[in-house]
Amino acid sequence: MSATAKIAKHYQRSIGGELQKLNVPEWELDIYYRKTYSFQDESKIIELQTQGKVVEALVKSLVVKARDKDGRRIFSDADEINLMNEADPAVITRVCGVINNASARPDPVKLEKE
Repeated sequence: MSATAKIAKHYQRSIGGELQKLNVPEWELDIYYRKTYSFQDESKIIELQTQGKVVEALVKSLVVKARDKDGRRIFSDADEINLMNEADPAVITRVCGVINNASARPDPVKLEKE
């Protein structure tokens, strides 16, 4: 097996694994997420970060990574404007913190209200 085939096999195992569940009480919503995402998805976020658009990158991260129990995206790109203007930044920050650090955390997390 070639090096790229091994890398692709590892990626498919990682992306195809069980979704993690995050309960967000403020939104009365369960968000599911993976431990890893493709560079294609991450590149959208990194591009915004390198442009100094940290808030937009955080919202894009939520839009791209938040899933329903079947693995489908919860938010569309069009939802970014509403999330930027009509969502509690503290909740978005906490949710994205959990999702973006999933690979460092072995167990699913329940997000508690503060």
